[in-house]
Amino acid sequence: MAYDIKDKVVLVTGSNRGIGKVILESFLENGAAKVYAAVRKIDSVKSLVDKYGEKVIPVKIDLSDDTSIYEAANIAKDVDIVINNAGVFKGGELFADNIFDSLEFHMRINVYGVITMAKAFAPILKANGGGIFAQLNSVVSMKTFPNFSAYCASKAASYSITQSLKELLGKQGTRVLSIHPGPIATDMGDAAGLTEIAEPPSVVAEAILEVLKGDNFHVFPDSMAKQIENAYQSFAQNIVEANMSEG
Repeated sequence: MAYDIKDKVVLVTGSNRGIGKVILESFLENGAAKVYAAVRKIDSVKSLVDKYGEKVIPVKIDLSDDTSIYEAANIAKDVDIVINNAGVFKGGELFADNIFDSLEFHMRINVYGVITMAKAFAPILKANGGGIFAQLNSVVSMKTFPNFSAYCASKAASYSITQSLKELLGKQGTRVLSIHPGPIATDMGDAAGLTEIAEPPSVVAEAILEVLKGDNFHVFPDSMAKQIENAYQSFAQNIVEANMSEG
């Protein structure tokens, strides 16, 4: 079922740069009433406030700090759409000496942060009619690369949590999206050494807006992601998205 973003209130984490910034701008340019720019440092979205005025409202969210998430939820009580874009990447080779520290770091933000975001904002979305909860996962949630195993593991776990949220939040009328970009031209993409094959962040924003016109759960925005989608589609439809008994 199509979801119209016109006059809706949106919250985007990590909206000061990269994919998050482009999502914020795309939603405003396509009719959203306002966007809560959820960032760790409020000053980092000054240019967006200068550009869009009262349509951009900075709020502090640090996904490693549960208190900041609940405080932001207390401010953004009128939100209709939550897009959890923020995350971290610091490599994490499987046999590195610091692999357990790296796993803990990635899991704390990329997984525990997702859960806390959902717990904090689910009641608000329900009260406001259901809305959308969108989680930025990755193609590495489905395909692991050994040079950054810790990051891949965290994204696989995040994807698993997102599947749970699809069922749980669906009961209150909230639609959940699982977004799986491949290499995107961001600071994170550069850090992963993917600059030469990366596509612009706009492909992610455009894919989210397009999927809201239908009823898909998965979003595969770019060329690499679409290759995975072609191979994964049958499994996704028949297993991941199917109503199956746990017994």
